[in-house]
Amino acid sequence: MFKLPKFLRKSSEEKVQDNTAKESMKAKYLAFQNLLSTNNQVLELMADLEEKLSGEYLFDMHYIKTNVQLIGYEIVKIIESLNALSYNKYSQFSQIQAGINREIEKILEYKMEVPVSDLTVPLENLTGGTVGIAGGKIAHLGEVKSNLNLPTPDGFAISAYAFIKFMDHNGLIEKISKKLSTLSIENLEELNKVSKEVQDIIIQTEVPPDLQESILSAYAKLCKKYGGNPMVSVRSSAIREDSEFSFAGQYATFLNVPGDLIIQKYKEVVASLFTPRAIFYYKTKGFSEGEMVMAVGVLNMVDAVAGGVMYSRDPNDPSTDHILINAVHGLGVTVVDGTVTPDTYTVSRHPEGTIIDRKISGQEKMLINAEAGELEEVPVPGDRKGKQCLTDEQIRILAKYALALEHYYGSPQDIEWAAGSDRKMYILQSRPLRILMPVTSGASLPTRFENYPIILDKGVIACKGVGFGKAFILQDDEELDNFPEGAVLVAKHTSPKFVTVMNKASAIITDVGSATGHMASLSREYQVPTILDTEVSTSVLQNGQEITVDAINCNIYEGKVPELIEYAQNKKEPFKETHLFKTLEKVLKWVVPLKLTDPESETFKPEYCKTYHDITRFAHEVAMQEMFGIGEEEDVEDTHTTDLSAGIPVDVHMLNIDGGVKENLKKATVEDVLSIPFLALLKGMKSMKWPGPPPVDAKGFFGMLAHSASVPENQLQETAKKSFAVISKNYVNFSIRLGYHFSMIEAYAGENINDNYIKFFFKGGGAAIDRRLRRLRLIKEILKAMGFRVNIKEDVMNAILTKYKQATIEDKLVVMGKLTAYTKQLDMAMFNDAVTDMYVDQFIKEHIKKS
Repeated sequence: MFKLPKFLRKSSEEKVQDNTAKESMKAKYLAFQNLLSTNNQVLELMADLEEKLSGEYLFDMHYIKTNVQLIGYEIVKIIESLNALSYNKYSQFSQIQAGINREIEKILEYKMEVPVSDLTVPLENLTGGTVGIAGGKIAHLGEVKSNLNLPTPDGFAISAYAFIKFMDHNGLIEKISKKLSTLSIENLEELNKVSKEVQDIIIQTEVPPDLQESILSAYAKLCKKYGGNPMVSVRSSAIREDSEFSFAGQYATFLNVPGDLIIQKYKEVVASLFTPRAIFYYKTKGFSEGEMVMAVGVLNMVDAVAGGVMYSRDPNDPSTDHILINAVHGLGVTVVDGTVTPDTYTVSRHPEGTIIDRKISGQEKMLINAEAGELEEVPVPGDRKGKQCLTDEQIRILAKYALALEHYYGSPQDIEWAAGSDRKMYILQSRPLRILMPVTSGASLPTRFENYPIILDKGVIACKGVGFGKAFILQDDEELDNFPEGAVLVAKHTSPKFVTVMNKASAIITDVGSATGHMASLSREYQVPTILDTEVSTSVLQNGQEITVDAINCNIYEGKVPELIEYAQNKKEPFKETHLFKTLEKVLKWVVPLKLTDPESETFKPEYCKTYHDITRFAHEVAMQEMFGIGEEEDVEDTHTTDLSAGIPVDVHMLNIDGGVKENLKKATVEDVLSIPFLALLKGMKSMKWPGPPPVDAKGFFGMLAHSASVPENQLQETAKKSFAVISKNYVNFSIRLGYHFSMIEAYAGENINDNYIKFFFKGGGAAIDRRLRRLRLIKEILKAMGFRVNIKEDVMNAILTKYKQATIEDKLVVMGKLTAYTKQLDMAMFNDAVTDMYVDQFIKEHIKKS
């Protein structure tokens, strides 16, 4: 129940000093203002975070941490303002906020533990259980060698622990984290700049002496086994690589490296953790810099006469039960980077080893190991040109290996292999194959839409789906910085660098490339419809031309094909499956849900606040209640006020706490009032004629007299008290005495819709209880017609209306001003329910429906 303000109850002996009272109320009002402002900032931050849950926006872990920390900081400020308003009534909120913050930190402060190990570890000592030591790629290769006894190169891993020691050397971790912590991945120019700076720092740093010694010692053992100084490959094997996150093609691998350059290439592989595309990838997948740990594999270089990639199942159509083998003459690197169209062999799984289809590419040039190191491009020898890269027997051996690897790991595999000059078929890498779920729709999709012109109908589908947009013909990788949202990327060949625009691209088309390359794997991961190896897309398509890419039937249409677009709208959002997105979901469970929805509920208490949103909701509601009794703590009547001459039969005195009326006036007119909500109230009050009460029947009159006779003398004296308005530019708390009636109207009217509200309190009336209850019913029906939530206990009314635009709040306050005049002793005329209903209908018709 609401208590009457003290200024309507205090005796003359309890007066407080003028300045103290005013300053106290001003401080309270400023705390209220701060709470409203901070509350709005929190709601905006929450809305921005919730918007990211749509899956349509790009963000990284830094975005989540920064915004959630900012919300936590603003919640602390809200709690401080609430306690300033309520004289520390809600100090328990500090513990509640701290508890929520701890739960959020548990989610965000995951730190990868790197086990202590030898700085280098021989390949034969590695298994799938040593991923934390050697990274996924090399650990699994050791497992293939030791447990499956399949041919692999010999070599060793430079461990993850070695990486930590290297990065700690000269404080690299702190230097790099400082540069990357505030980096925006949406600014590709800044991304490229910071990436280069970080890579330069790493490459220019000395490797610790004990690590140098361990690497050279491990290499010496290879030299002893093979004689001389064998060439090696130096391959990335990041801890997260080849896991549920492929990181395909994001990190560096160096082939045909002489022994004296291993340490230099090691640093360059480590530096590749921070290429623009690698930074983009790990940030969009939700990892922090601390989780990016690089182990490195050093393997004896295979003198390859052919190489490539095979899939133990067709990733676009696993139901076919086929093995796909892509192969090129020479080193297989041109398959994975998509620069050469390879041979493709399709092999049956059941019956095992039957070659179902062969597509020979007609390869002109190939890469080989140069004698002095690095690679050399040479023509394909005449006796091999136009012929299969592999013999049928080699194809069957590879198919057998593919089935063995799939069986061992229990899932389809993406396998890199090489055919050595020693006639052995070597496994270089095996990782989980990303297989797309089939596209589903309520209707089957035609293979061709006859009413729309087809520009291209050939190529290899790397990722199924449909995309529409303007063609963006890529001439140079630097143009990726300017790639527009929703465009179709058209390029001569594939590149893992395209990952930086996969969040924007509606589809990807290339002249050259295979479905087994790194970029194809990334397309499937980001679920971008992709057609490769069209041969002529960059010459046939025009820059800016609108096209629809059907990467289900391998057709590219001119213009928009609505039927295809509609079919594709059931596409799953790949970003929603990422570690980053799931982290956001977990964090927001402590931020956004709102359980405290009903202020009248028994559970609308601090101990039931379980989220930041609950705290803001409770604080906002209670702040309004505290402001509603702003005169409760101080005696406004004895504070210096300004009299108002408004042409209404109400003795109004104003207490200005912040720009509510012109300064230094003993008496003010309506023209001097600056308070937006108070002006609206006065406008409504002045628009009424303020006549005497409507015609009175004898019962109403004598009911009033009987009630008056029972009222103590000191309460009768209250009817002569002044009415007070505590005002600022956007706020009013107006306590009105009209005879036996007491009402209080509080309102806030500002630019932010979340701040705005009107509260109304009503009590009193010199009539019998039935008449007073009819008057309450009249006011209730009118307020409900205005949109108020109304609560009545006995003959006391509380009502509230919140979150309307400023102009609407002003309009409703005008009506409230009219209602104040309308209800002046109106109960004297309400001698039955029918008359009450008549007055309700009359007021609504004349003052609400009109407005």
